[in-house]
Amino acid sequence: MADRDAAPRRVEIKDGEDTVAAAEVSRHPGGTARASLHAPSGRVDHGVDQAGPAARVSLVDAVVDTPEVRESSRLEATVPLGDSVALDRLRERTQEASTRPAGSTALVDAALPGAAEEQPPAAGQDHPPAGEPPAGSQPPAGSQPPAG
Repeated sequence: MADRDAAPRRVEIKDGEDTVAAAEVSRHPGGTARASLHAPSGRVDHGVDQAGPAARVSLVDAVVDTPEVRESSRLEATVPLGDSVALDRLRERTQEASTRPAGSTALVDAALPGAAEEQPPAAGQDHPPAGEPPAGSQPPAGSQPPAG
């Protein structure tokens, strides 16, 4: 696990020499990764929004693919308020995402895909789903196996 005081990883999306979107990503105790995404809008160069939708999607993908996030079970992210492209992509790449405004940003709290399969069941949660026998149990005497 990364040291809590370690400097965050900086992720940048470039257009030539220019950084058009960036994020800082860090891992924290308890299996949580934190990311702060910055994709300034309105920066127009020769009629092209330099932090357009493709740059925002690429930024979210790059953040989610960092080791800090891949090795975590939850992601807490800040995104500029109104950046619907980044918010939509975060929802696509995560599970159970909740979003709330906070000043000029949106706070996203989400589970990461695959995290549930990798963790053991919580105490008292090791029973099978309703209607299924416990693993390794024998069917009751005289019962028929399911037709298959």
